[in-house]
Amino acid sequence: MTSAVALPILAADPLWRPLTPVLCGSSMSIVVQKFGGTSVANAEKICRAAKKAVDTMKQGHQVVMVVSARGKKTDELVGLAAEITDRPRPREMDMLLSTGEQESCALMAMAIHELGAEAISLTGGQIGVRTDGTHTKARIISISTQRMKDALNAGQIVIAAGFQGVDEHLNITTLGRGGSDTTAAALAAVLNADRCEIYTDVEGVFTTDPRVVSDATKVECVSYDEMLELASLGAGVMHSRSIEFAKKFGVDLCVRPSFMDGPGTRIAARPLEPAPVVTGVAFVREECRVSLVGVPDQPGVMSQVFAMLSENRIPVDMVVQNVGAEGNANVSFTVGEDDLENALNVAGQAVAQLGGEVKHADTLAKLSVVGHGMQTHTGVAGQMFAVLAEQDINISIVTTSEIKISVLIDRTRCDDAVKAVHQGFHLEQTACQTPDVGVQSPAVETLPAQRDTAKLEAAIVSRLSGMEDIVVSNVYSDATQARVTIKSLEDYPGVCASIFSAVADGGVLVDMIIQNAVLGDGANLSFTVPRSDVERTVELLKAPLQDHPRAQVSCDASIGKLSVEGIGLRSHTDVGARLFQTLADNQINVQMVNTSEIKVSVVVSAEETATAEAALKATFGVTA
Repeated sequence: MTSAVALPILAADPLWRPLTPVLCGSSMSIVVQKFGGTSVANAEKICRAAKKAVDTMKQGHQVVMVVSARGKKTDELVGLAAEITDRPRPREMDMLLSTGEQESCALMAMAIHELGAEAISLTGGQIGVRTDGTHTKARIISISTQRMKDALNAGQIVIAAGFQGVDEHLNITTLGRGGSDTTAAALAAVLNADRCEIYTDVEGVFTTDPRVVSDATKVECVSYDEMLELASLGAGVMHSRSIEFAKKFGVDLCVRPSFMDGPGTRIAARPLEPAPVVTGVAFVREECRVSLVGVPDQPGVMSQVFAMLSENRIPVDMVVQNVGAEGNANVSFTVGEDDLENALNVAGQAVAQLGGEVKHADTLAKLSVVGHGMQTHTGVAGQMFAVLAEQDINISIVTTSEIKISVLIDRTRCDDAVKAVHQGFHLEQTACQTPDVGVQSPAVETLPAQRDTAKLEAAIVSRLSGMEDIVVSNVYSDATQARVTIKSLEDYPGVCASIFSAVADGGVLVDMIIQNAVLGDGANLSFTVPRSDVERTVELLKAPLQDHPRAQVSCDASIGKLSVEGIGLRSHTDVGARLFQTLADNQINVQMVNTSEIKVSVVVSAEETATAEAALKATFGVTA
């Protein structure tokens, strides 16, 4: 056997032979089927899942099942631990929680045996899922395939315990939230499976949560990038780490209902054509904002903050730094409620070294729209802001990427906002029929570095030392934009709507949009537009700013936008740490920051752009 991603682990044990996603030796196609906790909650559901696997086998496929713990089993085990201690050691929690999946595995094997088929249940360690030693949040390093392939070739259905593996010392580890999805996608990758089916208690991926919006519609097909954004932004159908695996290794994913036969939703490399302007609305109810106020506006500040976040493995989402003033800048980022205490500790350490103060808010929600079509349509941001203004919902923070717009709002208005935005973009219609919300821009051309990075990613994957390592496929710059900044805006619902509606009506395509939290004298808003449109943009702003006598408009055409693009950027906080450290080492100051699941973008001065790009390419090993 050959291997492109081979690690020398436990070489004396023939089961520990990490193979790559191209090493399926059988001529029969392999189908990986993952069943979540609600799909195996009781004996009836376990038998139903077993029948699906047996039926798939009868169709001529080899079948690997990945199962989660039954229903509320994990919560029950956590509760039992809490009755004994309020500070359980992570290693023992992994030992405890892993038993939930093992129970499901054994019961599933029994159900398959009752149907007259052969099956074998295996723990993560028995399969050969090798992880690092980070208990409760372990990452997969490699997976052996020999035992699974031997069982499949012997006519058995392999039932794998999701959510778990073992480290180099054979300690049981768990993969954290969404771990069974991650296991399924990873097994599909190493087995070169024909497809990976994720069975859930919903019919597929919807335009938003049907429990909030009753007329949400199922999406037939969604791209990896869109699903990465939706998963990281609160869409609970799949976890972002599993989508990272799928994109990295080309796994054909399908989210299907466990309670009925249905086509579900396919997750693929490319979106539908023509791509809908907005594919879905995602939200996170329990979002918290941490702001570092009045930190020095100088090279190295963002590097220190992100280095601390990375060391503490705190995943951050919306990272916002607007244009500094009088030598100081404000930096804000959002974290989940569970990570707030750790994030505040890190922020406190940062300001102790840098100066400034820490402020936070813990009653917020994050609302996002995602869609490939917004890359070439003006007016998407303006329409979203207008819909929120009609509901008298104020916006605290704004961040954007090419396929996403995210805002931070009051948590109590989350459901109202989701319903209004979903209706505002007419997502109750079939997703691929979403009407245009603005003018398609014929002038927009994808940068050469952005054109289809699949080959680059495949080449990089072949050199990874661990399956969950980040893939940085592109580092590129854009020197064609200018920045427009508006300071001291009145802070009330509708301000952003009036501004971006005016810009869109003038046919100007906006790229980065950043509004930091209102921490001083009014709101500050910055956005980038094509350099050729900057004068027209300033003219277009005169009408909406008539009601803002204190507002100050400035523009800067001497900027460069740098982007680091790849897979796993949000779940690996060290990407930001390495990016900002590289810029600090070269004494390059960061003027603006914007983040997404697949890209981190910063704005620097025009004269430093070429130096920054070369340095970042060297840091991340990008040669193209």
